[in-house]
Amino acid sequence: MKYDPIDSQLFVKNRKKFMQRMKAKSIAVFNSNDIYPIGADATMPFEQDRDLFYLSGADQEETILILFPDALNPKHRELLFVRETNAHIAVWEGAKLTKEDATRVSGIQTVYWLSDFDKIFFDLMTEAETIYFNTNEHYRQAVETQTREDRFIRKCKQNFPAHQWAKSNPILQEIRGIKEPEEIAIMQIACNITEKGFRRVLEFVKPGVFEYEIEAEFLHEFVRNRSKGFAYTPIIASGNNANVLHYIENNQECKEGELILMDLAAEYANYSSDMTRTIPVSGRFTARQRAVYDAVLRVKEQATKMLVPGTLWAEYHKEVGKIMTSELLGLGLLDKAAVQNEDPDWPAYKKYFMHGTSHHIGLNTHDYGALKTPMKANMVFTVEPGIYIPEEGFGVRLEDDVVIQESGEPFNLMQNIPLAAEEIEELMNA
Repeated sequence: MKYDPIDSQLFVKNRKKFMQRMKAKSIAVFNSNDIYPIGADATMPFEQDRDLFYLSGADQEETILILFPDALNPKHRELLFVRETNAHIAVWEGAKLTKEDATRVSGIQTVYWLSDFDKIFFDLMTEAETIYFNTNEHYRQAVETQTREDRFIRKCKQNFPAHQWAKSNPILQEIRGIKEPEEIAIMQIACNITEKGFRRVLEFVKPGVFEYEIEAEFLHEFVRNRSKGFAYTPIIASGNNANVLHYIENNQECKEGELILMDLAAEYANYSSDMTRTIPVSGRFTARQRAVYDAVLRVKEQATKMLVPGTLWAEYHKEVGKIMTSELLGLGLLDKAAVQNEDPDWPAYKKYFMHGTSHHIGLNTHDYGALKTPMKANMVFTVEPGIYIPEEGFGVRLEDDVVIQESGEPFNLMQNIPLAAEEIEELMNA
């Protein structure tokens, strides 16, 4: 792994939080992700299942975690199974986790080879009454591929039909949404790497560069700072491309007078950052571009102040919509009649700002976290309003990542990344 080692005490704390919420005589199992094929002998780069990583720190394929707080043998209350390594594997694939390495990374004292899993798991299930299955219940999930977890659940239901079943996801939604200090520190590193990439690009952009060249500049800076690369597929959208919310082709020339909307950020140690900035190709905003930019910035600043303990996510978005409506009226994009006659289910402002303002961020860019209950301290949210004007050939979105504080305004993990229009112009013309 490129990243510096993470103190195993983080994963010890995470497991403790999960196990405290488990039913009596219950067992929970977490599987690593598969390595997915491309074709021939090629595979996609491995990405660890984020729940398994959150609870163990094990960043390796063919890994299984078992949590069984009521196991009769104290050594079997936390178990990690890893793929047995040997000299041949070390030569062809590189070093894998030894049992000692797995303990050092995870803080789990009992580590077995994966080949022992079926025998040990059967024995533990004779003591358990309930098994927690780790299903993906994220509100945006749209998974069509059968995962290693899916195959395990199907096999387990066949082999142990008399056991009760429970869901890990409600527990994970609750505990993953509230970040530990160590997690926030890792996310700060990801944001700092993103800042380095953005400052590099401000010096690079000029009329005639291509969107993919900007992507390459970011990637260079990210990897040289120990990131695997982008936390999600980068959006580098010049001109009217910005009005396609998930534009990822990144293959067009950036022309004089246009704006470039860049929604991209670095990952670090599997944690995401999520940034959007909009900059002028020529280094100066036009008067109209500046007016829209400043309107988006005002919405962002006011929305950020609302992210405090007790705020309800749904109500927050309604309030942001009211602020955006006021700004769109001021820009002449809406008139009072359109607002007065709007459809409550699709307010007038949605014509120019059609997506949400904030989502949880952490091990996933769109992270797990409670959304139907009041916000709590140490939740980390994006703030990302935008205004999209196809008829004028540009769009503006601005986005930072903020940590909700026990009192006062949230802490902006991206406070050092240039944002004000004056600073953007100054750095681009230095």
